[in-house]
Amino acid sequence: MDTMMPLMTRATERTSDVVRAVRREQLGAPTPCAAFDVEGLINHLEWVAELFESLGRGGPRVEQAPYAGDFPERAERTLAVWSRSEAWEGTSPAMDMPMTTLAHMYLVDLVVHGWDLARATGLPYEPEPEAVARALDFTGRMVEMGRRRGVFGPPVAVPDDAPDLDRLLGLIGRDPAWTP
Repeated sequence: MDTMMPLMTRATERTSDVVRAVRREQLGAPTPCAAFDVEGLINHLEWVAELFESLGRGGPRVEQAPYAGDFPERAERTLAVWSRSEAWEGTSPAMDMPMTTLAHMYLVDLVVHGWDLARATGLPYEPEPEAVARALDFTGRMVEMGRRRGVFGPPVAVPDDAPDLDRLLGLIGRDPAWTP
């Protein structure tokens, strides 16, 4: 918790900044996350925030609701739940995974989807290097399970000496050179 909570907080802040800067006319634009346009991706982030808030309380999986445009507020509630030490204890009854694993999943979602939105809209986005490194390390250990569950696509080749963010994106099936 001591090292992850600050990373989760800063990743949430940086992604929230991108979400707040998206203009209404950009909502229909494509994103590097092929399943979503910009509005759909923000809606997915709303669900991610609501889901991890529930899981952090020991609650159930929640269904994705329609787009509401309130991701930053939902994400703040998520962080409030995860700022409690008991959120980090044990295993999630809903997901049957250690709570620390869920925290890492949240971090990966925020780092990657922040990049997706920034790339789709031309907005600036600079994830914290330590958050990217942590997300890359975690994803490297979980990528095959993620692929089996349909969360990650086939890997995209990137140079061995590519920046960590590019390596993370390639690992999960994103092309770091993607343009709209």
